[in-house]
Amino acid sequence: MLTRFLPFLVWARQYERSFLAQDLIAASVVTIMLVPQGMAYAMLAGLPPQAGLYGAMLPLLLYAAFGSSRSLAVGPVAVVALMTAAAAGLVAEMGAPGYHLAALWLALLSGAMLLLMGVFRLGFIASFLSHPVISGFITAAGILIAASQLRHLLGADITGKTLPQVIPSLLGNLGNLSLPTVLLSAAVLGFLFWSRAGLARILRRVGLSEPVAKLLGRTALLIAVVASTLLVWALGLEGRGVAILGDIPRGLPEFGLPEFDLTLIQILAAPALMIAIVGYVESISIAQTLAAKKREAIDPNRELVALGLANLGAGVSNAMPVTGGLSRTIVNFDAGARTPAAGAITALFIGGAVLVLTPLMFYLPRATLAAIIIVAVVSLLDFRALPRTFAYSRADGAAMAATMAVTLLVGVEQGLLAGVGLSLVLYLYRTSRPHIAVVGQVPGTEHFRNVERHHVTTDPAIFAVRVDESLYFPNARVLEDRIVQALATEPALQHVVLQATAINYIDASALESLEAINDRLKAAGVQFHLSEVKGPVMDQLARSHFLDELNGQVFLTQYDAMADLSPTVTQDCVAQPRVDSRRAPA
Repeated sequence: MLTRFLPFLVWARQYERSFLAQDLIAASVVTIMLVPQGMAYAMLAGLPPQAGLYGAMLPLLLYAAFGSSRSLAVGPVAVVALMTAAAAGLVAEMGAPGYHLAALWLALLSGAMLLLMGVFRLGFIASFLSHPVISGFITAAGILIAASQLRHLLGADITGKTLPQVIPSLLGNLGNLSLPTVLLSAAVLGFLFWSRAGLARILRRVGLSEPVAKLLGRTALLIAVVASTLLVWALGLEGRGVAILGDIPRGLPEFGLPEFDLTLIQILAAPALMIAIVGYVESISIAQTLAAKKREAIDPNRELVALGLANLGAGVSNAMPVTGGLSRTIVNFDAGARTPAAGAITALFIGGAVLVLTPLMFYLPRATLAAIIIVAVVSLLDFRALPRTFAYSRADGAAMAATMAVTLLVGVEQGLLAGVGLSLVLYLYRTSRPHIAVVGQVPGTEHFRNVERHHVTTDPAIFAVRVDESLYFPNARVLEDRIVQALATEPALQHVVLQATAINYIDASALESLEAINDRLKAAGVQFHLSEVKGPVMDQLARSHFLDELNGQVFLTQYDAMADLSPTVTQDCVAQPRVDSRRAPA
């Protein structure tokens, strides 16, 4: 029972001495990535660089203790950093005291929401974000993230949070670019893009094994940071327009709750919920993908609790909202992390870096951190997903396109809300017009298929209809209208059979519609029957008076219904030679 609330007890009891070396190697490689990435994502969020480093300390320890993934690397990530900047910008200017306070409350609020969702097992809420919406949002967010770093890459005062704001600002500042900054940015970007494959290839050529070369290839970020810092210091580039980090507070974060402000909390509640859901969706998808490779199980509700506690830890340690990061998690996985202890060791290494290395980062150029962000978000861009989605489903493609357009033109929160809203509207529209098939018996079988798609046998006295959707308020009248139409156009009609194979739920509105159908058919001297009703639906109907008042029977199968209502036709049909009924779907 205790392990349910303290999951680390499970892997801690099974921990072997051989695991330590692998966890140490993984933690070392992740730390090399996380130090520059953490500072870069803090800069993206509009926060001091130490906020990103603090976000890789206590949150990692808490996730290691309570998370269910053995590979997930929690910390600052690009998309959440962008959403943090957008939300904090609602209440204060970047750099103002209230701005950092807003970021801390975003971490606390999103953490509390995730924790409550985990406690009450509400992980299904994330399902309202469909994959096309998430894909479109992340691609658009990646473009905005790249656009937001132009000011650091070019050394000009380029402002704006959306493309209509950034593009005019960029064009207006083309004459104010800092040539040393542009050259440095180009060199760092070129090296980082090349190193993604080229560095490991060179290391293999000098005799290193494939795994070792691949791991050392991950040190490109550290090389870029060290080399650019030394270059700025040696050439005095800070005096030629190259912006540097400057002083970074040395030491561990101060712990405590931020100043309470009810008005601020009310403003940030909705953005915090968006951050919580997006962060959870991103994190759980990464964790489940990698867990499948090792045949491990991920507990979604435990992940909610762990991510919630991690964000609460961020909020009380002067950090920023966090979640599972794709690139760091893959590195952690490839480096051979065996247990969540790798994350805890990473947190300790980050703490050591904050205590020892921060003075050495004084001359670290902001252009280098911007280049690190650009390289990281390139993997988020998937421009081929939109035409691919449109080709499969115009509705999903429309939701994806709307999400991208609103995110790029209006803002990140509005884009996400637009995508979710349009997805729900399209779902209601689609399910409000369910596919309704009149069915007949396939000769030589006991199967019943659509009369418009298959060669089937029917009885003019029987109207057998199948609804391929659950019945609820948007579509409650559609079935009623179809049966009324059959009643008016088929004078020989004596029986109506509703084949309920695809009906998983009947709400109160649909129940009233079924009752109206039953009353109308009864008045016309026509019997109303049901077949193949699923158990949960029967349980629903049993709680009403519908079955008692039903003007007909409930049959186990459609064949049983036809055998009882039209035995001659059914027997003749089964007696015929079997035909190929696979030429079209049902």
